[in-house]
Amino acid sequence: MIGNYKSKIVHVGEVAIGGDNPVRVQSMTSTNTLDTEATVSQSIRMIEAGCELVRITAPGGKEAEHLKVIKDELAKKGYHVPIIADIHYKPQAAEIAANYVEKVRINPGNYTDRKKGRMQFSDEDYQAELDNIRDKLKPLIDKCKQNKVAMRIGSNHGSLSERILLKYGDTPEGMVESAMEFIQMCEELDFKDIILSMKASNVRVMVQANRLLVKRMKEENMNYPIHLGVTEAGDAEDGRLKSAAGIAPLLEDGIGDTVRVSLTEDPEFEIPVALKLVKKANLRRGKTSDLEDIALPFNPLNYQRRATHKIDRMGEEQPPVVVLNKTDDITFNDNYPPDYLFNLKTGLLESTADNFKIQPVFIDSPISLKKYLAMDPGHEPLILNLEKVSLLNTIYSWFNMLKEANHQAPVILKKGFGYNETDDMLIKASADLGYFLIDGLADGIWLSSKMTTDQKLAEISFGILQATRSRISKTEYIACPSCGRTLFNIQSTLQDIKKKTNHLKGLRIGVMGCCVNGPGEMADADYGYVGAGRGKITLYKGKKIMKIGIPEDKAVEALVDLIRDNGDWKE
Repeated sequence: MIGNYKSKIVHVGEVAIGGDNPVRVQSMTSTNTLDTEATVSQSIRMIEAGCELVRITAPGGKEAEHLKVIKDELAKKGYHVPIIADIHYKPQAAEIAANYVEKVRINPGNYTDRKKGRMQFSDEDYQAELDNIRDKLKPLIDKCKQNKVAMRIGSNHGSLSERILLKYGDTPEGMVESAMEFIQMCEELDFKDIILSMKASNVRVMVQANRLLVKRMKEENMNYPIHLGVTEAGDAEDGRLKSAAGIAPLLEDGIGDTVRVSLTEDPEFEIPVALKLVKKANLRRGKTSDLEDIALPFNPLNYQRRATHKIDRMGEEQPPVVVLNKTDDITFNDNYPPDYLFNLKTGLLESTADNFKIQPVFIDSPISLKKYLAMDPGHEPLILNLEKVSLLNTIYSWFNMLKEANHQAPVILKKGFGYNETDDMLIKASADLGYFLIDGLADGIWLSSKMTTDQKLAEISFGILQATRSRISKTEYIACPSCGRTLFNIQSTLQDIKKKTNHLKGLRIGVMGCCVNGPGEMADADYGYVGAGRGKITLYKGKKIMKIGIPEDKAVEALVDLIRDNGDWKE
């Protein structure tokens, strides 16, 4: 199924999305929509950074009407990129926005009735809600057809309807089913200018949901364009690593026609990251995929770790290891010590925890692996050198050969990044190696670079493992990028929370701008900090509200106290 999906073309204004067109880059303003000057200025910065579509929140009718003002101001200044209205609870806002913009984005989970705590839906109840949704959706579709406005159906992991959750759970299957219901309604109403998205802050869920969506569409003879993004990725290096680990594997699969990198930073800083991620995919657009005729060495719809035997801290169910080259002056952070160092003089992998040493086997081509397997191999770890390999099929063939030979040696993926600057290198490394970690093929990673220190290489390696949910080595922050609904400075708040909690290894903390998607998107967080109105914060433990109406200037300390009170604080 992977590699041979080709979407139809949907026009968003003058921008064609899908088919052989380039993967389009978009972002979303973080200003108050009613603040014309701030929103226009930020939109211009985004456009000049390379943004091809600008998304603006319209939580209510006033904001939806104001999109015309923003669009007119941009036009006066010579900027004519398509505007996307981001809609949530109010269908009327979408209908107003469709008079002025080129595309509206709706979320099926937020288009239905609010959750009421129901424990079951009969078949009649289920159909009644679908009929209710169709009645709400029809006026918007009529308006979109009339004004030639496209629609994105955005199915988010954390905001599925109560009806879907009860039947499918909070799963990729539920995300896809939610979108498929809306597609069917649109098609019944003769509307097909649709773009789809499956978003989650968990990159494995996000990748599996998009692959499952493609499978379902193929079964139904559909081929709508797909928008990619990892929601609430956070900021700085962690946000970039997580975005690359989720978006890049799908682009390698041939899935994705438009992307957004969601960082808790000003939106213009998202664009360079997105442009780096789509560059390789755009070079392939319109060319025959190399993935069409290869047996995949994994199940693309369900994560399952490759079966291996144990060698010291490598293999079996142990988390993937980090390997670095051993040098005379190597130093590393005590928080991120590599598990093994490779001694160039002896050819041995040396454990940093004890005196264990072993000679690995290096594989750099199918021929070398074939020769190795023909020699009655032992149980040494295998180092797959990816530096001279450009095709996924070649790497897949290695894993298929191991599978056919029932050879279960742990596999460490090795790749060097030469003279790439660290900022570029970490995105490339997460994109290139994240693919195999997402699908459970790797038992370790080994990065090298002439421009990055050993200490930083180790930190990036652990960051990639954390981004792919392969190994947890630090606090994880699920933080939204902010938008016009956010009523506090989420960027500075996130930094304050990080400063106070970044020693809590393994804890997941959600920092969300508002209650529209916040509680849902941080559903797998241990603790949550959510905007609940101007200057007011609500704190969560898991999905349970613990404290409400906390003044913003006291909320971070209240979060720390909540973590302490529940026994999760460490000095």
